[in-house]
Amino acid sequence: MPKSSKAVALDDDVTESARDLLSNEEPSEDAFKKSTLIVPREGARKDRDAEGGPASGGEDGDEEEEEEEERPAWNSKLQYILAQVGFSVGLGNVWRFPYLCQKNGGGAYLVPYFILLVLIGIPLFFLELAVGQRIRRGSIGVWNYISPRLGGIGFASCLVCFFVALYYNVIISWSLFYFSQSFQQPLPWHECPLIKEQNSTYVVPECEKSSATTYYWYREALDISDSISEGAKLNWRMTVCLLAAWTMVCLAMIKGIQSSGKVMYFSSLFPYVVLICFLVRALLLKGSWDGIRHMFTPKLEIMLEAKVWREAATQVFFALGLGFGGVIAFSSYNKRDNNCHFDAVMVSFINFFTSVLATLVVFAVLGFKANIMSAKCVTVNTKRIVALLGNQLSRNLIPAHINLTAVSAEDYQKLTDIIRGEKGADFPSLGLETCSIEEELNKAVQGTGLAFIAFTEAMTHFPASPFWSVMFFLMLINLGLGSMFGTIEGILTPLIDTFKVRKEFLTVGCCLLAFLIGLLFVQRSGNYYVAMFDDYSATLPLLIVVILENVAVAWVYGVDKFFEDLKDMLGFTPYRFYYYMWKFVTPTLLLVLLGSSLVQLCMTPPSYNAWIQELAMEKLVEFPPWGVFVCISLVVTAVLPVPVVFFLRYFNVIDDSMGGVGAVSYKKGRIIKEVSRADEDDDASLIHGRSPSEAPSPMPGNSIYRKPAGTGGPDSDTAPNGRYGIGYLMADMPDMPESDL
Repeated sequence: MPKSSKAVALDDDVTESARDLLSNEEPSEDAFKKSTLIVPREGARKDRDAEGGPASGGEDGDEEEEEEEERPAWNSKLQYILAQVGFSVGLGNVWRFPYLCQKNGGGAYLVPYFILLVLIGIPLFFLELAVGQRIRRGSIGVWNYISPRLGGIGFASCLVCFFVALYYNVIISWSLFYFSQSFQQPLPWHECPLIKEQNSTYVVPECEKSSATTYYWYREALDISDSISEGAKLNWRMTVCLLAAWTMVCLAMIKGIQSSGKVMYFSSLFPYVVLICFLVRALLLKGSWDGIRHMFTPKLEIMLEAKVWREAATQVFFALGLGFGGVIAFSSYNKRDNNCHFDAVMVSFINFFTSVLATLVVFAVLGFKANIMSAKCVTVNTKRIVALLGNQLSRNLIPAHINLTAVSAEDYQKLTDIIRGEKGADFPSLGLETCSIEEELNKAVQGTGLAFIAFTEAMTHFPASPFWSVMFFLMLINLGLGSMFGTIEGILTPLIDTFKVRKEFLTVGCCLLAFLIGLLFVQRSGNYYVAMFDDYSATLPLLIVVILENVAVAWVYGVDKFFEDLKDMLGFTPYRFYYYMWKFVTPTLLLVLLGSSLVQLCMTPPSYNAWIQELAMEKLVEFPPWGVFVCISLVVTAVLPVPVVFFLRYFNVIDDSMGGVGAVSYKKGRIIKEVSRADEDDDASLIHGRSPSEAPSPMPGNSIYRKPAGTGGPDSDTAPNGRYGIGYLMADMPDMPESDL
């Protein structure tokens, strides 16, 4: 009996004997895997609260008062892993990571990147997978459960996802356009177009001043304006491609993971097939090893620069898709006992090795391109030397073994060294270029410049170039779609979980709205808006979101309680390494990254690279005042839900019970309810059931959880399954020994 000798009145629905109750317990753990989420209706819970007591009326009444939600599930573990890999491995792995390698010390850049992947990437990725799988909700529901005052984190994630989806699908539409133009021999960007007049034919001046691929990108594909202020005219070809891109996303997402999961088999695996094919083909081309050697030649002195570590941390952060809500949404469809720690480590390393593979491909192709450009440069400058002989240069300067009709790159370097030594300060006036392969490889190219200019130029020199062009842009489309599926899932899943709308209607409405807003990006100045959204709508807001996620779990909810949840969910206690990462190291590094990003933004005025048609070159231009206002508005709008929800909760404008999902439990054998108690002030708790020794309650009718058989220790006194506890409503008898049950 309890230490207090007072009699305890039991409710009607708990007067059964302990033996009868325990006989309902199913020994097989498989029953839990088939469990469904029970979400009480708002009105039913309010009615019970108004009556001032626990629910009554038996099982039939419970079923009438509760809304049963059947949550979809992945068809297989492979499908889930491919979805996470497809979401994390995106266009940035192909055109951002190689650029950072090239810029920040070649192979030496891999060292800080790998260190920060372990210190920031894997712990945060594991955290998002765990909370999504545990709570089985989208980002809004997850953070509302952990702390209602931090519920704005989920809304901020949804807004960032929407902003990113707007311009990310525009990049897919560009790839679709190039894909459609690749079925030609020769490729349309193979050479500059000619202008034919009555008496003459000449090359388009803009193309002659730049290059064929550069001209095709800026003039034929984008028809770009000279500034962001010009260009109300829509590019109809890109508009059609954008409509096609949103149609593909809508059709793939309309049935949720049941439809998008099947697409993942192709969209996630096909890019690896293309990358391997490109690598094999590139290694057989002349000069490819020059590019790979350039990549793996470490510049160790650069590693000591703070900028290298900041850019590596930023790349780790975005490469895994942290803060978008897509990781949480995908993991929320998992079985509860799935080993999400293994998933986090595996997906993170797959992402890392994919980046390295893509970098090998890019540098091999760029090495081939550098050799071709160097050979062209040698040919042009040799003709200049021949023209200068006998005039400004003496024929005696030319070594006897050099044949001016066929000069190699090595011979040209010797020749220019001789001429430079002879002419001294007058050498620049001759107009001779160095034609160095290293200088060509040092030209840093990233983003659209790498994909639509440098890479397309290299492919024009491939044998069977249309085939490789088709494969390359089909790969970009699949990489983009894989990331888009996760981004859209980060929008749809939280909204469906929170507002209970039909997925089909919400998907169509979201894609239609995004297409209409996306018309902004397919006008003549659309490329400048893509750069604006890419720079300002995601970077700072996502950093703030992930910092708050880390703080919410580590400090508001508590790392110790989170470890108990993980032990209960995974069947083992995670490494202590994660305790210190989540509580100290990772939030500190994120705050340093946020501070450095803020300093960089404040020191660099908002600007963009404008293509000047007359000069046929890019020029860095500052945004006009209204453009600066839009940049600031993007950042503020994305993070605004966090303080708004916090203050609404803090001043009780929105009551905690108004979330519509305040009490959640699983059904196992029979419906089990978990009733929120008014005297519980721990908003952050996922495990509302406490051990009698920790939280004795004098109130009758509160629930306690029976310790599972075969377990012991203080940890096992808590609710075995957190908020989704499988327990039975019993009288709360403080300090009741187990034998008295």
